[in-house]
Amino acid sequence: MPSVLWFRRDLRLADHPALAASGHDVVGLFVIDPSLIGEVGPSRAQYLAATLESLNASIGGRLVVRVGDPVAIVPQVAREAGAATVYATMEYTPRGRDRDDRVANRLSADGRSWCAVGSPYVVEPATTYGASGQPYRVFSGFRRAWLSRLGEPPISLGEVNWVALDGVGASALVAEAGRRRPHFFGDLPDGPSLHLPGAGEPAAAVALERFASRLERYDVERDRPDLDATSRLSAFLRFGVLHPRTVLARLDGPSAAAAKLRDELCWREFYADVLAHHPSSAWRAFRPSMASVRVDRGPRAEERFRTWARGETGFPVVDAGMRQLLAEGWMHNRVRMNTASFLVKHLHLDWRWGAKWFLWRLVDGDLASNQHGWQWVAGTGTDAAPFFRIFNPTRQAERFDPHGDYVRRYVAELADVAVPHCLRPGAAPMSGYPAPMIDLANERTEALARYAAAVHPSPT
Repeated sequence: MPSVLWFRRDLRLADHPALAASGHDVVGLFVIDPSLIGEVGPSRAQYLAATLESLNASIGGRLVVRVGDPVAIVPQVAREAGAATVYATMEYTPRGRDRDDRVANRLSADGRSWCAVGSPYVVEPATTYGASGQPYRVFSGFRRAWLSRLGEPPISLGEVNWVALDGVGASALVAEAGRRRPHFFGDLPDGPSLHLPGAGEPAAAVALERFASRLERYDVERDRPDLDATSRLSAFLRFGVLHPRTVLARLDGPSAAAAKLRDELCWREFYADVLAHHPSSAWRAFRPSMASVRVDRGPRAEERFRTWARGETGFPVVDAGMRQLLAEGWMHNRVRMNTASFLVKHLHLDWRWGAKWFLWRLVDGDLASNQHGWQWVAGTGTDAAPFFRIFNPTRQAERFDPHGDYVRRYVAELADVAVPHCLRPGAAPMSGYPAPMIDLANERTEALARYAAAVHPSPT
């Protein structure tokens, strides 16, 4: 009797606990849920489709892709296959957990079993607690506990006979995507990025080995967007094409660079843990005391948002980041912090607007990491940056893009400028490039006043 393996955030064959538990004869299933894919932007949908096509090729063209509500589709496929059990990797997002509960109940009513095995993380979320028995609210304590639980090796798999059923092509993803575009996006570009990264396990293996060959500089160069110094593994981790356990097994070691890589993987797992314990933090301030910071709204605020999203603010490192996002569906992490800080603390806009745009455009858009990264910048989340910490984009560019190479790569108007002008405070605007849309000093003062009012509200 075959089993069904429902692929979700685990689009690989290697180091796959749920696949290892599924037995010899397996129906591989992927469900395109219109209620979810409608909130996915075109770049991530196209990248996911390419990832599924790679997975399909690796199992001999037998991946079953269906469109519909998983609560109905998964039991239906189990009946067609004559499968007694459906296996899947555990899910931790609020919506995903609710969906899995409903699928399990429907299968049970049909006389079939649901079995969730393994996790997209090295340490399963919502299983790490402090000495008080409470979940961790700051990274440092979580990190110590997390490091003590490492060491599980990648899982080996036996031979699998993939069973074919009827399905649709992965291209159906693109057709279903992007139907619930937020209204404040207005006329922002809506097509997929032209330069998406490679997809699937073969591409992930190449990327992992490429990063391994230059890991030794990671701790000192990872903040430099002008250098190719980061792992570029985030999209593979997002869709489970690589398991982080596999990354650690290949790259772990005693060096400072390896330690920094562990820390970055740990941040990803910390945010997943926070979301699992606090589902409302996806869209609400983790620190309720900071939820009252006044933000701008209305048509003028929406136009400022679109100016930022198009990369036309007049601040080169911000514009370079936003244009990289449009062109590649990815942005360097240091620049993500800069662009987010600019939106929240210089333009005084709601962090959730920026979080939605990032989720719409990023191929590695992950709910836990994206939302809590934005909350860190906004001063509303765990380990939040102090409200008075406001990134100055000019000084950040001077420090992390000292020769202007990153800016010139993405801002065409400045491609021939020796040192892009906003790296020099007070320099005149360049012909063809937008003048700065704001005065940094004035808006910094305004941001500090708004945050101070939230931290120390006036008595009523």
